[in-house]
Parts: sequence; C-alpha cells; structure tokens
Amino acid sequence: MPELEATVKPLSESDALVAISQFVARALSAAMSNAEPETRLALANQLLEVLSSSDEIDQGPSQLLSLHTPESVKRRDLRRPTTALSVSALLTNGRDEPNLAAELRAEMESANTVDLLCAFVRWTGLRLLHPALERLTERGVKLRVITTTYMGATERRAIDELVNRYGAEVKISYESQATRLHAKAWLFRRNTGFDTAYVGSSNLSKAALVDGLEWNVRLSSVATPDLLKKFEVTFDSYWAQRAFQSYDPERDGDKLDAALERNGGRRTGAPKTETGLEVEPYLHQIEMLEDLESERLKGHTRNLMVAATGTGKTVIAALDYQRLCEAAGRRLRLLFVAHRQEILKQALSTYRTVMQDGAFGELYVGDNKPRQWNHVFASVQSLASRGVEALEPASFDVVVIDEFHHAMAPSYRRLIDHLRPQQLLGLTATPERGDGVDVAQQFFDGRTASELRLWDALDADLLVPFHYFGVSDDVDLSQLEWKRGNYDVAQLNRLYTGNDARAAKVIRELRDKVTNTDDMRALGFCVSVQHAHYMAEVFNRAGIRSLAVDGGTDDAARALALAQLRDLTVNCLFTVDLFNEGLDLPQVDTVLLLRPTQSSTVFLQQLGRGLRRTEGKAVLTVLDFIGQQRREFRFDLRYRALTGYGRKQLEKAVEDEFPYLPSGSQIILDRVAQKVVLDNIRSQLRFDRSQLVQDIASYGETNLASYLEKSGNDLKQLYRNTKDSWTGYLRQAGLIGSLAEAGTGQQILELSSPDEQKLLGRMVRFLHVDDPERGEAYTKLVDPACPPYAELGLREQTFARMLFYTLWNDGGGFTTYDVGLSHLRQYRFVCSEIQQLVELGVATSRYAGKGLGLGLQHIPLLSHVTYRREEILAALSYGSLEAGKNVQHREGVAWCPQTSTDAFFVTLNKDDKNHSASTMYKDYAISPELFHWESQNVTSPSSPTGRRYLDRKGYGSHVLIFTRPTAEDETGLAVPYTCLGAVDYVQHSGEKPIAITWKLHRPMPADVFMEAAAVAQ
Repeated sequence: MPELEATVKPLSESDALVAISQFVARALSAAMSNAEPETRLALANQLLEVLSSSDEIDQGPSQLLSLHTPESVKRRDLRRPTTALSVSALLTNGRDEPNLAAELRAEMESANTVDLLCAFVRWTGLRLLHPALERLTERGVKLRVITTTYMGATERRAIDELVNRYGAEVKISYESQATRLHAKAWLFRRNTGFDTAYVGSSNLSKAALVDGLEWNVRLSSVATPDLLKKFEVTFDSYWAQRAFQSYDPERDGDKLDAALERNGGRRTGAPKTETGLEVEPYLHQIEMLEDLESERLKGHTRNLMVAATGTGKTVIAALDYQRLCEAAGRRLRLLFVAHRQEILKQALSTYRTVMQDGAFGELYVGDNKPRQWNHVFASVQSLASRGVEALEPASFDVVVIDEFHHAMAPSYRRLIDHLRPQQLLGLTATPERGDGVDVAQQFFDGRTASELRLWDALDADLLVPFHYFGVSDDVDLSQLEWKRGNYDVAQLNRLYTGNDARAAKVIRELRDKVTNTDDMRALGFCVSVQHAHYMAEVFNRAGIRSLAVDGGTDDAARALALAQLRDLTVNCLFTVDLFNEGLDLPQVDTVLLLRPTQSSTVFLQQLGRGLRRTEGKAVLTVLDFIGQQRREFRFDLRYRALTGYGRKQLEKAVEDEFPYLPSGSQIILDRVAQKVVLDNIRSQLRFDRSQLVQDIASYGETNLASYLEKSGNDLKQLYRNTKDSWTGYLRQAGLIGSLAEAGTGQQILELSSPDEQKLLGRMVRFLHVDDPERGEAYTKLVDPACPPYAELGLREQTFARMLFYTLWNDGGGFTTYDVGLSHLRQYRFVCSEIQQLVELGVATSRYAGKGLGLGLQHIPLLSHVTYRREEILAALSYGSLEAGKNVQHREGVAWCPQTSTDAFFVTLNKDDKNHSASTMYKDYAISPELFHWESQNVTSPSSPTGRRYLDRKGYGSHVLIFTRPTAEDETGLAVPYTCLGAVDYVQHSGEKPIAITWKLHRPMPADVFMEAAAVAQ
C-alpha cells in the first residue's frame, strides 16, 4: 500500500450531526429499496431506537476531503467549487453567485473525465478556461466534446484548439436541414463517485460563461443520482450516433469551414469544391433498405417502397443500387424513370453522390440523349417517343420507377410489361390513387416491401412538425347515409355548402390559430366542387384572399393559382381531392380539413401537402373540423396513422391529450371534439366476439388470409386473448362442419373436445413466426405425413422441439416428442390454423434473418428474427424430454451448457410507472452495434459466471441477446423476443451487478434500435 496523506477540515457538532444523518438516511434508503414491508418497518424502528440514545459525538470531528500520494500530487492544493460536490444548485450569474466560468475551472481540478455537449463553441469562451484545460491535458484527463455547425456560430479556431492544444476528442453534427441539438451541458466524472454536471443555457462563449443572463442547474450524483445517470447514458448514446462525426483538423478542416459557411458563419480556410462527404443513411432509411433485402431473400424481384415526400426516397433507391452493385461485384445497368425533368436531374445528382462518381449516369429527357446507355435517367415521355419496344427486355439489370402511382397510365404500363430486369423498384408517397386504385394490388400482389410511417419521419426530423387542432363544428353526421365505407357525398354537400354558421366558425378558428392570415399559404380540402367554391367565396368576403381549384380547372389556371399561393397574392386554395398527391409546394403551412375522411391514406396525403421543409417554415398548422359521427366512422384510423399507436394506446393518448409525440408536434382536441373522438374509439374497442363472428360469417371465407384481405381486419383484432382462434370463430359462424370424416386412414377428431380447446387457446403463440425455414418446418411437422422424430435431420429435430415446447412448455405429460406431435396431428383444424398463421407471418416479415455465425451455425436461430422464450431455450438445448428437464424458465439469463451459450432475455420497458429511474438505464442500446447490459445483482467479475461473461472467448462460450419492447402487448398477450444475435465483450464496470458493453456481430434493426436506445434518436 502506498503512503497516503489525508486532507481534512474541522466540523462543528451540528455539521457532524447533519452529515451523519444524511449518511444514515442514504444507507437506509439503499438497504430498504428492495426490502419487504416488514423488513423496512423493523429497520425504521431500529433507527428510532438508536436516535433516542444519550450518546454524544466526541469533540473535534473532522470531514475527510481527499486522499493522495505525496509523490504524485506533491501536496497540490486542489481548488474546490464554491458549491459542494454533493449539492445541487441553480446558477444565474447573479451578483452574489460565482460565475459559471469560475465554477467550471474549479470542477476540472478534480475531474477524471470531462464531457461537454454544446450547440456551438467560440474562442471567446474557450480562452476563459485555458488554465484549467492546460492542467487537464497535463494530467491526461479525457475530454470529449459534441457540438454542431448550427447557425454557423461555432468557430473553427476554437475547435482546432480543443483538438490540437488540449487533446480533446471532438464530434460534430454537420446537419444543415434541421438541427436537433440545442443542449448546453458539462459532465465531470470522478473515480470517487462524486460526479457533477451543469445543464442550462450557456454555450461555450464569453457572454454565456461570465456576464449573460444565463441559467444553469448544477446536478450531483449524491443529490440527483438518477439525473446524473441519465446524463451519462444520453451523452454516451449521442457519442455513438452516426450524426456526430469525429473531427480531425487536418482531415476535416475544409469540411467544417464549408458547413459553417453554409449555415451563415465565416470561412477561415480556402474554399474547397468537394467536401468528401459520404451519404450516411438515416435510421429510417437503413430500416427500409433492410426491408428490401428481406423481400428479395424471399424471392421477390419486384418491390414497392412507400415513403412520405421529403424523406429521401431517391437516396434510399441510390443506396439500394449501390448495395446491389457491391453484391454483384460490378456496376449493374440502371434505368431510372420519372415524368419530370427536375426529378431526373435531382435523381442523377443523388446517384452520383452516393456512387462517389461525378460522371455517373446520363439523362434522356428533352434535348439530352444518352450515348452509352448503361445508366440512364429517362423521362417516360422520351422512352415512349423512342418506342419501348426498341429496348431489349433485359437491357437493364435494375429499373427504378419514381412516382409509381402513375403506373396505371398506358405509357408506364407498356414500359413495365415490356422490361424484364433482375430487380424492379417502384417509389411513391401515395400508393392509393385518387380513383381508388392501389398500385400495390395491381403490380405487387398487394405487397408493400417497405413503408415509412409518418411518426418515424417526424422523429427523424425529416419533416416539419405539425400542430393539429381538432375542432368541434357542431354538425351532426350520425343520420347521414353510409355507402361503401363513407358518407353519401351528395348529402354531405347539402349539409356543408351554404352552412354559414360552420363557415364562420372555420374562419374564427383559423384566425385564432394562425399568426396572420395575410402571411399564410393554406389548402382547404372540401367535399365537392360546390363546397370548394362556396368556401372560397366566404373567405374572400371575410378578407382572406382565396380561390377554388377543381378537376375542371385547366392546367394554366391551376398553375397560376399555385403561383399566386406561392407569391402570397392568394392565401388559400380550396380543392376537392385535387392536391392529395403531386403538389410540389413546400411553402404550404396550413391545411384545413373541411370534410370527414375515412381513409387514413387520403388523410395522410392531405396532411403531407404541408409537411415538407422549406426555409422560414417552422411548423404546419392543421385544422380538422369534427362533427358528430356515425358509429361506422373510425377516428382511430387517422390518429393511429399520425402516431403509430394501437387502439388501446390511442384511447389513453386521447384521454391524456397526447403527451408523447415526436419533437415539436402537437395534437390538441377541444373538449367537445375530444369526447366525440373518445366515444368513437371506445365503440371500436367494444367490437366484441359476437360481432366478429357475424363479420366472419358475412364473408363466408374459411381461409384466414382471404378473410383478412377482404375485411381489412388484422390479426390483432382476431387474436385478442388466449380464448380466440380462427377455428373457434369458424365453428361459431357455422363455416366448418362438426361431423367426423371416414376413410382417411387417420383418426380425425372433428368435434370440439377439451384437448382441442386447449390447443386452440395456444394459437396466439404462432403469430410471431417470421422466417421461411421455421415456417416450412412447422408446416411439415403438423402434417400427418411427417416422418417420426428419429428420422428427421438434426435441424428438423431442433424445430420439432421448438414447436413442441411452444405448445407444451411443461412437457405436456408426454413421454416423447413423437407422442406429443402425433396427438397434435389428430386435430386437423388446429394444424391448419398453425399452417395459415406461419404462412401469414412469413409473408409479412420485415427482416432478413441471418445465421448466428461460427460455433452456432448448427442452431436454427437467426438474428433479427422473433422467437418465444420456449423456442429459444429448446433451440439451445436448455431442456429436453430425454433429460427430464423442460424449458420453463423465467429469469433474465439462461446458461445452456449443451451449446455453451448464455442467453440474455431483455425487456426494454422504460415505463417509469413500473420501473424506477434507476432501473430505466440498465439495459439499453448505445448504438446499433453497441448494447449496455447489467448482470444479475449476485454476479461479480470474480465469480465463475462473471469470468465467463468477461472472457467469453477464453471459455469457448457464446453470448446471445434477445430483446422485446414490453413483456405484454396492449391486449395482455406475451410479446416475443427479437434475436439481436451473438455479441463480443467490449468493456465493463462495477460489480454485483456488472455493467457490460457488448458489440453485436450484426447491427440491430433500425426500429429495434429506436426501441432499445436510452434516448430518442
């Protein structure tokens, strides 16, 4: 042991009592956090008894301030912050308060690592911290800085100084479309555990640190431990994000200069024509690329991708093409088709950037003619005038058709029917056309390979946030006629056209919600041509310059109306579904929904007209006028499209006034509209079993997939609990018989028996099957012609165990797998239902599963595929009938010695009603490749289990991580796990539990990362 010297200060008796009581309180809190009520009561009584003692504190107590070795510290007198390390505080740069710069310098004296998160960094602020930063460098303290090029306010000199002079690691966001980082915060970590942080309004500038009216909160790991933990987790997550790129002055100086200049700053270096920026896909774009890969692995060579305008469809297509070229080992021949020259030029530029080749591709539009015909960006008009028959059907390896909703037009149809590429990709924001034709149904057998949900686009900050106001308009629609899933248009027209009271309310609400109607650019969606012209007339009388545009308006007048709206000589255009698609006017900042819209697709199309970003537009204002509806009208469709919630979640969100929405967006319903919407949603939730049976009977379909397609229902509506099954519905609807069939040579039990009822109650356990190999194996295993277990291959035997334990995790009382599976095969409707469910699951799967890699290649578990716990444990040979050990297991970890594998089961529930703040940051994704995980509380690094975790390769073992968002879904059914695959050890800290960072062999799916990430991405 080296000799240590102590620094102490005398304490008064009162100070000592306070310190002791604080210590005892913290100790008791720690001791009782997980204790039973009886134990907590006994501890409290024991404390009271001790406090009543007559013992007194001895004279002259001291407080230990620090321990240090004389050689290393040389009795250095550490300057301490004015605020004790264990205390929180609010600093406002007031007269009697220390300024923030002085406190930061003092904090650095004793810090072991320093992290800074700052929207911008300036030289005038950095120079104030020079002495403290010099000492940090001398002590070798790690300094990390995250900043941005926001508003061009950062100065390159300051960034270069941080790196070159102080050895800081710096990461910068070069995002110019939208900046999400506005935080200003410091974190000082100490090996003693006395961490501190400052969070507030102060950037790294002189005004912010010294004399500005800045407010900053000082946090402490003693006083606010949960907040410090959240700070650490959030900073580390930001540090791992692709959006923040490492900065090296020599390598990246010109790129930083260009970004600062682009955002309004001053260039400090010479201009550079090429920044060398590679296209980094956003998370939602990665997810869509994964979806495409999954569809192609299923054998689909024609795919449709649906993504909202402004979310980068062309970038995704270019990245997809790049991947296809890499897989083929050559530049594939490409044809990109669109109907406008502007689209083609922009697409060509995007492909050149992605391919890092400024000479890539040729245009075929207007006067531009291709010469090499290898990578052609052509207008459909040019191809038609040349004659598509002049092209060889196999001329191009990859064909991309933009704005695919035009595909029903003869010119597109001829092209699609003639060409035979290896891969065809359709791009559109609106697969459902105005005439009701769905191009997914027409050209892709109803499949959509990938669809970008609105809330994901908003979360990614690709679209402008919306403020949606649901306003009651006092119009009763409940008595109107309902035809083909919508109100009778003629009756709606009579109700709305000429309704001066409703029109006056529209104007009143608009003026209340919009800053100035003279500065707005609005679209109003009406029920009819007469309604549109009536609304334009009413608005003009009220002094709001407006026009009506409909299908009868000629092209020149329509173009003029749009130009007038763009130039603000007109403030509102009223239309009848005319601008649901194809409108390129990002300046639209207000949308008026003046008719009930049942279709969520049409609703999103109308909303999407105003969601595109443009300079000066901060938010889209949406006014939706809500009347009393018929029961058939479904509000849940539009709000689920807006939020992604299930119906039960949506009910609570409406009640709670939508507290959890993408940043910047709001949904506000007035009191009457809220009641109308809630009553409507609740009536849908009360769609009970008898109503479902009647609905199923009305279609007369015994095939599950056919019924779902025709009815528009989904599996979650049918399988709401373990009492629900397709076979049960069919029996109640009278669509399947109950008489036993003879002459099959196989005993068939047709009458519903208790054993069949038990099996039918387990059909919900097959909703998650989503990989072709398992689907085929389960389909074969429930077939009466399946060979006995002993005659199956090793992988098939594993699937047989997985299927068996899915149905009977306790072994079911069977002596062998054959006995159990033979019992199952007696019930043909049960077996048929299993086959239909797995076929549906495989057809709708979103991910491409991949094997677990070397050492686990014989195990038929795949990364990015979903499994029940029983399937996982059966696949890893955790239990077997032969060994007399079943797969009933409820802990978060399972050691499977037969396969030398540790399986970690992680539930990513961050609901603070069920989990304390201290448990919310135990298991989470740092990045798509890194996962932070905590062991059980009894595990230490020196224990056998801990050593196996930390030295996996040395022990020859494997670690697999499986995650799920919650333990149960909104219907109360168990949620399956997604296999993230095998992982390797990166680092660890602590003991009992051990906090370990793992690196995944394969990055997790983008949407799983969004669920698993500790902070929003």
